[in-house]
Amino acid sequence: MDILKKSLIAAAIGFIAIGVFGTLDRATPTASPPPAATVARTHAPTVTTPPPAAADATDALLAQAFQQRLSNYQITGSLPVSRLLPDDNNGSRHQKFILQTSTGQTVLIAHNIDLAPRIANLQVGDTVEFCGEYEWNEKGGVIHWTHHDPAGRHAHGWLRHKGSLYQ
Repeated sequence: MDILKKSLIAAAIGFIAIGVFGTLDRATPTASPPPAATVARTHAPTVTTPPPAAADATDALLAQAFQQRLSNYQITGSLPVSRLLPDDNNGSRHQKFILQTSTGQTVLIAHNIDLAPRIANLQVGDTVEFCGEYEWNEKGGVIHWTHHDPAGRHAHGWLRHKGSLYQ
C-alpha cells in the first residue's frame, strides 16, 4: 500500500509540474512585432530578412522578387517614401504610397485602412518599415496584407512609421 501511495503522489506531482511548466513555455503575444519579424503563418513563402535598418538587404530582396516575378511572397523591410497617392476608396479602402529602393525600384504599399489605422502625417522622405505580402507587377510590385487578418488565415502584416505600429 505504501508503494501505491508513493506512486500516486509522484504521478500527481508530475502532472502538476507539467501543467505549471507547460504554461510557462507559451509565449504571450506582444503589442508590436520585432522589426525583423519572420512570419510563418501564411500561404506565402516565408522570407527571412535582415533588420529593416539594412536598406541594402531590403533592396536585394525586392530586386530578387521582381526579377523572379514572385507573388504571395511574405517580406519585411524598410524603405523611404518617394510618393504619396490618393486613397483607394473603391471596395475596401486602402492608403497608398510608393517606396523606393536605392537602386530606383519602386514598390506600391496598399494598406487596408478598413482593417488597420492609416498612417497619419506620412511625408515623402519618411522611412516606413513594413511586413506584408509582395505581389509582382511590371511597375515593381505591390505589398499588401500590411494589417492583421481578422479571420486568422493569413500572416499578420504591419507598418511602422516614426515608432508607431499600424496593424
